[in-house]
Amino acid sequence: MAITKDVENGVGMHDAQGNEARQPLLIHQKESSADSQGSIWMVLLSTAVVVCGSFEFGSCVGYSAPTQSGITKDIGLSLSEYSVFGSILTIGAMIGAVTSGHLADFIGRKGAMRVSAVICIIGWLAIYFAKGAVLLYFGRISSGYGIGVLSYVVPVFIAEIAPKNLRGGLATLNQLLICGGHSVAFVIGTLVTWRTLVLVESPRWLAKVGNQKEFTAALQKLRGEDADITQEAEEIQEYIEDLQTLPKAGIQDLFQSIYIRSVIVGVGLMVFQQIGGINGVGFYASKIFVSAGFSSGKLGTILMGSIQVPITIVGALLMDRSGRIPLLMVSASGTFIGCFITGTSFYLKAQGIYMEWVPTLALCGILVYVGAFSIGMGAVPWVIMSEVFPINIKGIGGSLVTLVNWFGSWAVSYAFNFLMSWSSAGTFFIFSAANAATIVFVAMVVPETKGRSLEEIQESLNSSK
Repeated sequence: MAITKDVENGVGMHDAQGNEARQPLLIHQKESSADSQGSIWMVLLSTAVVVCGSFEFGSCVGYSAPTQSGITKDIGLSLSEYSVFGSILTIGAMIGAVTSGHLADFIGRKGAMRVSAVICIIGWLAIYFAKGAVLLYFGRISSGYGIGVLSYVVPVFIAEIAPKNLRGGLATLNQLLICGGHSVAFVIGTLVTWRTLVLVESPRWLAKVGNQKEFTAALQKLRGEDADITQEAEEIQEYIEDLQTLPKAGIQDLFQSIYIRSVIVGVGLMVFQQIGGINGVGFYASKIFVSAGFSSGKLGTILMGSIQVPITIVGALLMDRSGRIPLLMVSASGTFIGCFITGTSFYLKAQGIYMEWVPTLALCGILVYVGAFSIGMGAVPWVIMSEVFPINIKGIGGSLVTLVNWFGSWAVSYAFNFLMSWSSAGTFFIFSAANAATIVFVAMVVPETKGRSLEEIQESLNSSK
Protein backbone atom coordinates (compact mmCIF):
# COMPACT_ATOMS: atom_id res chain seq x y z
CA MET A 1 0.00 0.00 0.00
CA ALA A 2 2.83 2.41 0.84
CA ILE A 3 4.51 1.78 -2.51
CA THR A 4 1.27 2.36 -4.36
CA LYS A 5 0.75 5.64 -2.55
CA ASP A 6 4.31 6.79 -3.31
CA VAL A 7 3.88 5.99 -6.99
CA GLU A 8 0.65 7.92 -7.11
CA ASN A 9 2.42 10.89 -5.51
CA GLY A 10 5.36 10.63 -7.88
CA VAL A 11 7.71 9.66 -5.05
CA GLY A 12 9.86 6.52 -4.75
CA MET A 13 9.47 5.70 -8.43
CA HIS A 14 12.72 3.74 -8.45
CA ASP A 15 11.45 1.38 -5.73
CA ALA A 16 8.18 0.90 -7.54
CA GLN A 17 9.94 0.09 -10.79
CA GLY A 18 12.30 -2.26 -8.97
CA ASN A 19 9.41 -4.16 -7.47
CA GLU A 20 7.67 -4.24 -10.85
CA ALA A 21 10.83 -5.68 -12.34
CA ARG A 22 10.89 -8.33 -9.64
CA GLN A 23 7.20 -9.23 -10.04
CA PRO A 24 7.66 -11.64 -13.01
CA LEU A 25 10.56 -13.34 -11.20
CA LEU A 26 8.51 -13.79 -8.02
CA ILE A 27 5.56 -15.12 -10.02
CA HIS A 28 7.88 -17.53 -11.88
CA GLN A 29 9.40 -18.72 -8.58
CA LYS A 30 5.93 -19.36 -7.15
CA GLU A 31 4.89 -21.23 -10.29
CA SER A 32 8.12 -23.26 -10.22
CA SER A 33 7.58 -24.08 -6.54
CA ALA A 34 4.01 -25.19 -7.17
CA ASP A 35 5.11 -27.17 -10.22
CA SER A 36 7.91 -28.79 -8.22
CA GLN A 37 5.41 -29.83 -5.57
CA GLY A 38 3.20 -31.27 -8.29
CA SER A 39 6.08 -33.27 -9.76
CA ILE A 40 7.04 -34.61 -6.34
CA TRP A 41 3.45 -35.74 -5.85
CA MET A 42 3.64 -37.58 -9.17
CA VAL A 43 6.79 -39.40 -8.03
CA LEU A 44 5.18 -40.17 -4.65
CA LEU A 45 2.01 -41.45 -6.30
CA SER A 46 3.98 -43.68 -8.67
CA THR A 47 6.02 -44.99 -5.74
CA ALA A 48 2.89 -45.61 -3.65
CA VAL A 49 1.40 -47.73 -6.40
CA VAL A 50 4.46 -49.90 -7.05
CA VAL A 51 5.16 -50.60 -3.37
CA CYS A 52 1.83 -52.42 -3.21
CA GLY A 53 3.95 -55.17 -4.76
CA SER A 54 6.29 -54.88 -1.78
CA PHE A 55 3.35 -55.41 0.57
CA GLU A 56 2.51 -58.58 -1.34
CA PHE A 57 6.17 -59.65 -0.99
CA GLY A 58 6.02 -59.22 2.80
CA SER A 59 2.68 -61.01 3.10
CA CYS A 60 4.02 -64.05 1.24
CA VAL A 61 7.19 -64.25 3.32
CA GLY A 62 5.37 -63.73 6.62
CA TYR A 63 2.57 -66.19 5.89
CA SER A 64 4.34 -69.36 7.03
CA ALA A 65 5.32 -68.10 10.52
CA PRO A 66 1.89 -67.94 12.24
CA THR A 67 0.27 -70.74 10.20
CA GLN A 68 2.61 -73.66 10.90
CA SER A 69 0.49 -75.37 13.56
CA GLY A 70 -2.77 -74.85 11.65
CA ILE A 71 -1.52 -76.16 8.32
CA THR A 72 0.34 -79.15 9.78
CA LYS A 73 -2.78 -80.12 11.75
CA ASP A 74 -5.37 -79.60 8.98
CA ILE A 75 -3.36 -80.99 6.06
CA GLY A 76 -1.28 -83.45 8.08
CA LEU A 77 2.17 -82.28 7.04
CA SER A 78 5.30 -83.62 8.71
CA LEU A 79 8.13 -81.34 9.86
CA SER A 80 10.09 -81.96 6.65
CA GLU A 81 6.98 -81.40 4.50
CA TYR A 82 6.27 -78.10 6.20
CA SER A 83 9.90 -77.12 5.76
CA VAL A 84 9.39 -77.70 2.04
CA PHE A 85 6.22 -75.57 2.13
CA GLY A 86 8.03 -72.76 3.93
CA SER A 87 11.12 -72.83 1.73
CA ILE A 88 9.61 -73.65 -1.68
CA LEU A 89 8.50 -70.01 -1.88
CA THR A 90 12.16 -69.19 -2.43
CA ILE A 91 12.46 -71.75 -5.25
CA GLY A 92 9.72 -69.90 -7.12
CA ALA A 93 11.41 -66.61 -6.24
CA MET A 94 14.71 -67.82 -7.70
CA ILE A 95 12.97 -68.67 -10.97
CA GLY A 96 11.34 -65.23 -10.87
CA ALA A 97 14.70 -63.64 -10.18
CA VAL A 98 16.33 -65.35 -13.19
CA THR A 99 13.64 -64.01 -15.53
CA SER A 100 13.02 -60.64 -13.84
CA GLY A 101 15.72 -58.60 -15.58
CA HIS A 102 14.90 -59.80 -19.09
CA LEU A 103 11.15 -59.50 -18.41
CA ALA A 104 11.49 -55.91 -17.15
CA ASP A 105 13.70 -54.94 -20.10
CA PHE A 106 11.38 -56.58 -22.65
CA ILE A 107 7.89 -55.49 -21.50
CA GLY A 108 8.87 -52.63 -19.21
CA ARG A 109 8.84 -52.24 -15.46
CA LYS A 110 5.05 -51.82 -15.23
CA GLY A 111 4.41 -54.78 -17.51
CA ALA A 112 6.60 -57.02 -15.36
CA MET A 113 4.72 -55.93 -12.24
CA ARG A 114 1.36 -56.72 -13.87
CA VAL A 115 2.51 -60.23 -14.79
CA SER A 116 3.80 -60.91 -11.28
CA ALA A 117 0.56 -59.67 -9.70
CA VAL A 118 -1.53 -62.12 -11.74
CA ILE A 119 0.74 -65.04 -10.84
CA CYS A 120 0.61 -64.12 -7.13
CA ILE A 121 -3.20 -64.14 -7.22
CA ILE A 122 -3.16 -67.63 -8.77
CA GLY A 123 -0.79 -68.78 -6.03
CA TRP A 124 -2.94 -67.48 -3.17
CA LEU A 125 -6.07 -69.11 -4.63
CA ALA A 126 -4.25 -72.45 -4.89
CA ILE A 127 -3.27 -72.27 -1.21
CA TYR A 128 -6.79 -71.34 -0.17
CA PHE A 129 -8.39 -74.31 -1.93
CA ALA A 130 -5.61 -76.80 -1.08
CA LYS A 131 -6.62 -80.13 0.42
CA GLY A 132 -3.18 -81.67 0.28
CA ALA A 133 0.51 -80.92 -0.03
CA VAL A 134 0.68 -80.77 -3.84
CA LEU A 135 -1.67 -77.79 -4.27
CA LEU A 136 -0.06 -76.07 -1.28
CA TYR A 137 3.33 -76.42 -2.94
CA PHE A 138 2.00 -75.20 -6.29
CA GLY A 139 0.44 -72.12 -4.68
CA ARG A 140 3.56 -71.35 -2.70
CA ILE A 141 5.93 -71.69 -5.66
CA SER A 142 3.61 -69.54 -7.83
CA SER A 143 3.54 -66.80 -5.22
CA GLY A 144 7.31 -67.14 -4.98
CA TYR A 145 7.72 -66.53 -8.72
CA GLY A 146 5.62 -63.38 -8.49
CA ILE A 147 7.56 -61.89 -5.59
CA GLY A 148 10.87 -62.92 -7.18
CA VAL A 149 10.05 -60.60 -10.09
CA LEU A 150 8.74 -57.88 -7.77
CA SER A 151 11.85 -57.99 -5.56
CA TYR A 152 13.94 -56.80 -8.52
CA VAL A 153 11.52 -54.55 -10.41
CA VAL A 154 10.13 -52.45 -7.53
CA PRO A 155 13.43 -51.02 -6.16
CA VAL A 156 14.80 -50.51 -9.69
CA PHE A 157 11.66 -48.65 -10.82
CA ILE A 158 11.75 -46.37 -7.75
CA ALA A 159 15.48 -45.66 -8.14
CA GLU A 160 14.99 -44.72 -11.80
CA ILE A 161 12.11 -42.27 -11.29
CA ALA A 162 13.21 -40.61 -8.03
CA PRO A 163 15.32 -37.44 -7.83
CA LYS A 164 18.70 -38.16 -6.24
CA ASN A 165 17.97 -36.25 -3.01
CA LEU A 166 14.92 -38.46 -2.33
CA ARG A 167 16.02 -41.74 -3.92
CA GLY A 168 17.22 -43.46 -0.75
CA GLY A 169 14.15 -42.61 1.32
CA LEU A 170 11.70 -43.53 -1.44
CA ALA A 171 13.51 -46.77 -2.20
CA THR A 172 13.27 -47.64 1.50
CA LEU A 173 9.48 -47.58 1.15
CA ASN A 174 9.98 -50.89 -0.64
CA GLN A 175 11.28 -52.42 2.60
CA LEU A 176 8.70 -50.53 4.67
CA LEU A 177 5.83 -52.13 2.76
CA ILE A 178 7.57 -55.52 2.90
CA CYS A 179 7.67 -55.12 6.67
CA GLY A 180 4.06 -53.94 6.61
CA GLY A 181 2.95 -57.06 4.76
CA HIS A 182 5.10 -59.19 7.06
CA SER A 183 3.62 -57.56 10.16
CA VAL A 184 0.04 -57.89 8.94
CA ALA A 185 0.62 -61.60 8.24
CA PHE A 186 2.18 -62.08 11.69
CA VAL A 187 -0.51 -60.26 13.65
CA ILE A 188 -3.62 -61.36 11.74
CA GLY A 189 -2.27 -64.88 11.37
CA THR A 190 -2.34 -65.32 15.15
CA LEU A 191 -6.04 -64.37 15.22
CA VAL A 192 -7.56 -66.19 12.22
CA THR A 193 -7.22 -69.57 10.50
CA TRP A 194 -4.59 -70.12 7.82
CA ARG A 195 -7.22 -70.28 5.05
CA THR A 196 -8.77 -66.98 6.16
CA LEU A 197 -5.35 -65.36 6.17
CA VAL A 198 -5.05 -66.16 2.47
CA LEU A 199 -8.47 -64.34 1.73
CA VAL A 200 0.93 -49.45 -11.09
CA GLU A 201 7.30 -46.29 -16.67
CA SER A 202 10.70 -45.48 -15.89
CA PRO A 203 12.11 -42.70 -18.15
CA ARG A 204 15.58 -44.30 -18.15
CA TRP A 205 14.11 -47.54 -19.53
CA LEU A 206 12.20 -45.57 -22.21
CA ALA A 207 15.42 -43.82 -23.19
CA LYS A 208 17.25 -47.11 -23.34
CA VAL A 209 14.77 -48.75 -25.73
CA GLY A 210 14.73 -45.65 -27.95
CA ASN A 211 11.33 -44.15 -27.15
CA GLN A 212 12.67 -40.59 -27.20
CA LYS A 213 9.28 -38.87 -27.18
CA GLU A 214 7.96 -41.04 -24.35
CA PHE A 215 11.25 -40.67 -22.45
CA THR A 216 11.04 -36.86 -22.53
CA ALA A 217 7.35 -36.87 -21.63
CA ALA A 218 7.86 -39.26 -18.69
CA LEU A 219 10.79 -37.27 -17.30
CA GLN A 220 8.91 -33.98 -17.73
CA LYS A 221 5.87 -35.42 -15.94
CA LEU A 222 7.98 -36.61 -13.03
CA ARG A 223 9.89 -33.33 -12.66
CA GLY A 224 6.99 -30.92 -13.40
CA GLU A 225 5.47 -29.33 -16.50
CA ASP A 226 7.55 -26.15 -16.33
CA ALA A 227 10.72 -27.70 -14.91
CA ASP A 228 13.88 -27.42 -17.00
CA ILE A 229 14.84 -31.05 -17.65
CA THR A 230 17.36 -30.25 -20.40
CA GLN A 231 20.50 -30.99 -18.37
CA GLU A 232 19.14 -34.14 -16.69
CA ALA A 233 17.77 -35.46 -20.00
CA GLU A 234 21.10 -34.80 -21.74
CA GLU A 235 23.04 -36.59 -18.95
CA ILE A 236 20.78 -39.64 -19.14
CA GLN A 237 20.81 -39.68 -22.96
CA GLU A 238 24.59 -39.25 -23.16
CA TYR A 239 25.11 -41.99 -20.60
CA ILE A 240 22.81 -44.39 -22.46
CA GLU A 241 24.39 -43.57 -25.83
CA ASP A 242 27.78 -44.44 -24.37
CA LEU A 243 26.38 -47.72 -23.05
CA GLN A 244 24.79 -48.59 -26.38
CA THR A 245 28.22 -48.58 -28.02
CA LEU A 246 28.99 -51.62 -25.87
CA PRO A 247 27.92 -55.13 -26.96
CA LYS A 248 24.78 -56.63 -25.41
CA ALA A 249 25.64 -57.88 -21.94
CA GLY A 250 25.55 -61.54 -21.00
CA ILE A 251 26.15 -63.22 -17.66
CA GLN A 252 29.87 -63.62 -18.46
CA ASP A 253 30.20 -59.85 -18.96
CA LEU A 254 29.37 -59.20 -15.32
CA PHE A 255 32.81 -60.46 -14.40
CA GLN A 256 34.72 -57.98 -16.55
CA SER A 257 36.90 -55.56 -14.59
CA ILE A 258 34.63 -52.60 -15.40
CA TYR A 259 31.65 -54.25 -13.67
CA ILE A 260 33.22 -56.53 -11.08
CA ARG A 261 33.02 -54.09 -8.17
CA SER A 262 29.30 -53.58 -8.76
CA VAL A 263 28.83 -57.36 -8.75
CA ILE A 264 30.87 -57.82 -5.56
CA VAL A 265 28.93 -55.08 -3.76
CA GLY A 266 25.49 -56.22 -4.92
CA VAL A 267 26.01 -59.96 -4.48
CA GLY A 268 27.98 -59.56 -1.25
CA LEU A 269 25.28 -57.51 0.46
CA MET A 270 22.61 -60.05 -0.47
CA VAL A 271 24.72 -62.97 0.76
CA PHE A 272 25.34 -61.33 4.11
CA GLN A 273 21.69 -60.26 4.39
CA GLN A 274 20.60 -63.89 4.11
CA ILE A 275 23.28 -65.77 6.06
CA GLY A 276 22.55 -63.41 8.93
CA GLY A 277 19.44 -65.54 9.46
CA ILE A 278 16.53 -63.23 8.69
CA ASN A 279 14.43 -65.77 6.81
CA GLY A 280 14.96 -68.46 9.41
CA VAL A 281 13.65 -66.06 12.05
CA GLY A 282 10.92 -64.67 9.82
CA PHE A 283 9.60 -68.00 8.53
CA TYR A 284 9.68 -69.89 11.84
CA ALA A 285 9.31 -67.22 14.56
CA SER A 286 6.56 -69.14 16.34
CA LYS A 287 8.74 -72.23 16.67
CA ILE A 288 11.64 -70.18 18.07
CA PHE A 289 9.53 -68.72 20.88
CA VAL A 290 7.99 -72.10 21.77
CA SER A 291 11.49 -73.63 21.84
CA ALA A 292 12.58 -70.86 24.21
CA GLY A 293 9.87 -71.79 26.70
CA PHE A 294 6.78 -69.78 25.73
CA SER A 295 3.49 -71.69 25.73
CA SER A 296 2.80 -70.29 22.24
CA GLY A 297 4.48 -67.99 19.76
CA LYS A 298 1.65 -65.45 19.61
CA LEU A 299 3.13 -62.79 21.90
CA GLY A 300 6.52 -62.88 20.20
CA THR A 301 5.16 -62.75 16.64
CA ILE A 302 2.82 -59.87 17.49
CA LEU A 303 5.70 -57.90 19.04
CA MET A 304 7.88 -58.65 16.03
CA GLY A 305 5.17 -57.41 13.70
CA SER A 306 4.62 -54.30 15.81
CA ILE A 307 8.20 -53.04 15.77
CA GLN A 308 9.14 -53.66 12.15
CA VAL A 309 7.10 -50.88 10.53
CA PRO A 310 7.99 -47.96 12.86
CA ILE A 311 11.69 -48.84 12.82
CA THR A 312 11.70 -49.15 9.03
CA ILE A 313 10.10 -45.69 8.86
CA VAL A 314 12.99 -44.34 10.95
CA GLY A 315 15.42 -45.98 8.52
CA ALA A 316 13.63 -44.40 5.56
CA LEU A 317 13.86 -40.96 7.16
CA LEU A 318 17.58 -41.41 7.86
CA MET A 319 18.50 -42.94 4.48
CA ASP A 320 19.14 -39.65 2.65
CA ARG A 321 20.41 -37.87 5.75
CA SER A 322 22.91 -40.20 7.40
CA GLY A 323 23.73 -42.18 4.25
CA ARG A 324 23.74 -45.88 3.39
CA ILE A 325 26.96 -46.94 5.13
CA PRO A 326 26.15 -45.68 8.66
CA LEU A 327 22.76 -47.41 8.54
CA LEU A 328 24.35 -50.67 7.42
CA MET A 329 26.99 -50.52 10.16
CA VAL A 330 24.45 -49.81 12.92
CA SER A 331 22.12 -52.47 11.56
CA ALA A 332 24.75 -55.21 11.25
CA SER A 333 26.03 -54.44 14.75
CA GLY A 334 22.50 -54.73 16.13
CA THR A 335 21.79 -58.04 14.35
CA PHE A 336 25.09 -59.40 15.73
CA ILE A 337 24.07 -58.45 19.28
CA GLY A 338 20.51 -59.76 18.86
CA CYS A 339 21.64 -63.16 17.58
CA PHE A 340 24.28 -63.42 20.30
CA ILE A 341 21.69 -62.73 23.02
CA THR A 342 19.31 -65.31 21.53
CA GLY A 343 22.09 -67.87 21.23
CA THR A 344 23.05 -67.24 24.84
CA SER A 345 19.47 -67.85 25.99
CA PHE A 346 19.38 -71.24 24.26
CA TYR A 347 22.82 -72.08 25.66
CA LEU A 348 21.55 -71.41 29.19
CA LYS A 349 18.55 -73.63 28.50
CA ALA A 350 20.77 -76.45 27.24
CA GLN A 351 22.91 -76.18 30.38
CA GLY A 352 19.85 -76.06 32.62
CA ILE A 353 20.89 -72.82 34.34
CA TYR A 354 19.00 -69.55 34.83
CA MET A 355 15.98 -71.20 33.25
CA GLU A 356 13.67 -68.38 34.34
CA TRP A 357 15.68 -65.95 32.18
CA VAL A 358 15.64 -68.03 29.01
CA PRO A 359 12.27 -66.91 27.51
CA THR A 360 12.91 -63.24 28.30
CA LEU A 361 16.43 -63.29 26.85
CA ALA A 362 15.23 -65.08 23.71
CA LEU A 363 12.40 -62.59 23.20
CA CYS A 364 14.70 -59.59 23.77
CA GLY A 365 17.34 -61.02 21.44
CA ILE A 366 14.87 -61.64 18.62
CA LEU A 367 13.32 -58.18 19.00
CA VAL A 368 16.76 -56.52 18.96
CA TYR A 369 17.64 -58.58 15.89
CA VAL A 370 14.44 -57.75 13.99
CA GLY A 371 14.60 -54.07 14.93
CA ALA A 372 18.24 -53.76 13.87
CA PHE A 373 17.59 -55.60 10.61
CA SER A 374 14.62 -53.34 9.83
CA ILE A 375 16.60 -50.11 10.13
CA GLY A 376 19.29 -51.03 7.60
CA MET A 377 20.08 -54.54 6.42
CA GLY A 378 16.51 -55.06 5.24
CA ALA A 379 16.27 -52.06 2.91
CA VAL A 380 19.75 -50.78 2.13
CA PRO A 381 21.05 -53.79 0.11
CA TRP A 382 18.07 -53.44 -2.26
CA VAL A 383 18.62 -49.68 -2.54
CA ILE A 384 22.30 -50.13 -3.35
CA MET A 385 21.52 -52.97 -5.79
CA SER A 386 19.29 -50.58 -7.74
CA GLU A 387 22.06 -47.96 -7.82
CA VAL A 388 25.36 -49.69 -8.59
CA PHE A 389 24.65 -51.42 -11.92
CA PRO A 390 24.81 -49.41 -15.17
CA ILE A 391 21.64 -49.69 -17.23
CA ASN A 392 23.15 -51.87 -19.96
CA ILE A 393 23.73 -54.67 -17.43
CA LYS A 394 21.08 -53.72 -14.88
CA GLY A 395 18.78 -56.47 -16.11
CA ILE A 396 21.30 -59.31 -15.98
CA GLY A 397 23.10 -57.90 -12.92
CA GLY A 398 19.89 -57.32 -11.00
CA SER A 399 18.70 -60.83 -11.89
CA LEU A 400 21.94 -62.33 -10.57
CA VAL A 401 21.78 -60.37 -7.32
CA THR A 402 18.12 -61.22 -6.80
CA LEU A 403 18.78 -64.88 -7.59
CA VAL A 404 21.59 -64.98 -5.02
CA ASN A 405 19.31 -63.37 -2.45
CA TRP A 406 16.54 -65.89 -3.00
CA PHE A 407 18.93 -68.84 -3.08
CA GLY A 408 20.28 -67.72 0.28
CA SER A 409 16.73 -67.32 1.53
CA TRP A 410 15.89 -70.86 0.42
CA ALA A 411 19.02 -72.35 1.97
CA VAL A 412 18.45 -70.66 5.33
CA SER A 413 14.70 -71.26 5.49
CA TYR A 414 15.03 -74.93 4.50
CA ALA A 415 17.95 -75.67 6.82
CA PHE A 416 16.67 -73.67 9.79
CA ASN A 417 14.44 -76.34 11.37
CA PHE A 418 17.20 -78.94 11.01
CA LEU A 419 19.78 -76.57 12.47
CA MET A 420 17.50 -75.86 15.43
CA SER A 421 17.10 -79.62 15.97
CA TRP A 422 20.91 -79.93 15.96
CA SER A 423 21.59 -76.99 18.31
CA SER A 424 19.42 -73.94 18.91
CA ALA A 425 22.30 -72.09 20.54
CA GLY A 426 24.72 -73.08 17.78
CA THR A 427 22.29 -71.88 15.11
CA PHE A 428 22.14 -68.36 16.51
CA PHE A 429 25.86 -68.19 17.25
CA ILE A 430 26.47 -69.01 13.55
CA PHE A 431 24.11 -66.19 12.56
CA SER A 432 25.88 -63.90 15.00
CA ALA A 433 29.28 -64.65 13.41
CA ALA A 434 27.83 -63.98 9.95
CA ASN A 435 26.56 -60.59 11.09
CA ALA A 436 29.97 -59.74 12.51
CA ALA A 437 31.48 -60.55 9.10
CA THR A 438 28.91 -58.22 7.53
CA ILE A 439 30.36 -55.28 9.48
CA VAL A 440 33.81 -55.96 8.01
CA PHE A 441 32.47 -56.32 4.46
CA VAL A 442 30.51 -53.05 4.62
CA ALA A 443 33.47 -51.14 6.06
CA MET A 444 35.92 -52.39 3.44
CA VAL A 445 33.93 -52.82 0.22
CA VAL A 446 30.60 -50.98 0.02
CA PRO A 447 30.59 -47.41 -1.47
CA GLU A 448 28.46 -44.53 -0.21
CA THR A 449 25.82 -43.58 -2.81
CA LYS A 450 23.89 -40.91 -0.91
CA GLY A 451 23.16 -37.73 -2.87
CA ARG A 452 24.57 -38.95 -6.20
CA SER A 453 22.72 -39.47 -9.46
CA LEU A 454 22.84 -42.98 -10.93
CA GLU A 455 25.21 -41.69 -13.62
CA GLU A 456 27.51 -40.11 -11.00
CA ILE A 457 27.62 -43.39 -9.06
CA GLN A 458 28.80 -45.22 -12.18
CA GLU A 459 31.46 -42.62 -12.85
CA SER A 460 32.67 -42.95 -9.26
CA LEU A 461 32.78 -46.75 -9.39
CA ASN A 462 34.72 -46.71 -12.66
CA SER A 463 37.18 -44.05 -11.51
CA SER A 464 37.83 -45.94 -8.26
CA LYS A 465 39.20 -48.83 -10.31
